[in-house]
Amino acid sequence: MFFKSENVMLYQYRELTKAFQAPCRFAIQCQDWWQNGEYNLISNSYLNSVYKASFEIIERLTREYHKLEYGIISTEVKGKKINIIQQTILSKPFCNLIHFKKDADIAQAKLLIIAPMSGHHATLLRQTIQGALPYFDVYITDWINARDVPLSHGTFDLDDSIDCCLEFMDLLSPNINILAVCQAAVPALAATSLCYSEKKTHIPDTLMIMGGPIDTRKNPTEVDNFALHRNLQWFKSHVITQVPVGYLGQGRLVYPGFLQLSGFIMMNPSRHIEAHIKLFNSILNNETDKIALQRSFYDEYFSVMDMSAEFYIQTIDTVFIKHDLALGKMKSRNRHIDPTLITKTAIFGIEGEKDDITGIGQTKAGLDLCKNLPDSKKKYHLQKDVGHYGIFSGRKYRDEILPLIKDFVDKHSDTKKKM
Repeated sequence: MFFKSENVMLYQYRELTKAFQAPCRFAIQCQDWWQNGEYNLISNSYLNSVYKASFEIIERLTREYHKLEYGIISTEVKGKKINIIQQTILSKPFCNLIHFKKDADIAQAKLLIIAPMSGHHATLLRQTIQGALPYFDVYITDWINARDVPLSHGTFDLDDSIDCCLEFMDLLSPNINILAVCQAAVPALAATSLCYSEKKTHIPDTLMIMGGPIDTRKNPTEVDNFALHRNLQWFKSHVITQVPVGYLGQGRLVYPGFLQLSGFIMMNPSRHIEAHIKLFNSILNNETDKIALQRSFYDEYFSVMDMSAEFYIQTIDTVFIKHDLALGKMKSRNRHIDPTLITKTAIFGIEGEKDDITGIGQTKAGLDLCKNLPDSKKKYHLQKDVGHYGIFSGRKYRDEILPLIKDFVDKHSDTKKKM
């Protein structure tokens, strides 16, 4: 899918803004050094706390947030601490397949977590991984920031992401279990369908889809309506830009992460303003635990990645405008995506009651599309009192959703039956 963008200078304007902010950030860093220095005569005063809180908020709002590390070094299996070795077992231009290998000989079901390509890095699923490690042999698709992929590696679209899912499923087969989060539910369901139409030797034992936009006509959210009421040309003209000089992917057309982040924030700006006011007050009152929690959340939330223009535009067109998968019309490289062919892979749909990104019923639609899958192999769960991120992180994920996932895999995975 090739096209021209009318907004190629947007990224350059953003880089120029960063350059203008540099002197201000340098002054803030100098002030921080002074405030924490031994020569600051008011270091223990309330006024100094106000200065520290103010400067930190300014610094954080002007910072360039880079991808964080997963930072998962151990887990606990049946009361025993096990070290984790993070390995990249397959490296592709737009994605690395990462294995969180346990430094012990433990027989566990394989779980491939397919991370969404929706603006955030796969590290956003750190809690998803950490929670799953005691029960599963965990792998994850670590998508690469499109601005860091040289043009020589070609393009990457929704079809390519489906092919990646298929390749990883083949590599990890037999007896693989799939957990697809948010946007990833679409390519994961498509790839599973292709396993049947292409008569693959091995098919996934289970497919679990969490907060996925399978049918965005059901309880459409602000995100869905925004896409539905604009044509493709509008998206090409207004949100696609070109990676500037200075990045490995210079010249590549992308949907930049900073625009996606702006969209997420504007969906509920008061929530983020209130969060930063709370952070200010926590710093002022030296509430160490609250400060660490708020910093950790926004360090990850503000760390965003660019998507290739081809992937973004094809996803908008296929999923949000035409509803091809929901209507049985989806094709990938002229291969018909037909979920009715799925007859053995057990499917579990998980949604959040307060999800304002993927409406209630959009994920459940995936189960309805698998018309020839026995009801005994279908499961649905609506988690009360959680939004989109609460489906795969936080206390309710650990205490209520994760046990359901474990039980579902135990029941339907051939691996578990052989143990």
